[in-house]
Amino acid sequence: MEAILFLIPVAALIGLIFLGLFLWALKNGQFDDMKGPSERIMHEDDD
Repeated sequence: MEAILFLIPVAALIGLIFLGLFLWALKNGQFDDMKGPSERIMHEDDD
């Protein structure tokens, strides 16, 4: 029982950290253009 009382807050803290990192990535435009780079590599010109 003591382990559960320790692990639940630890899991909640880790979840909040990952949520914060995800929201930070959204704010900084990390997920804006998901298709662009993958298609750009197929259409590059060979000079």
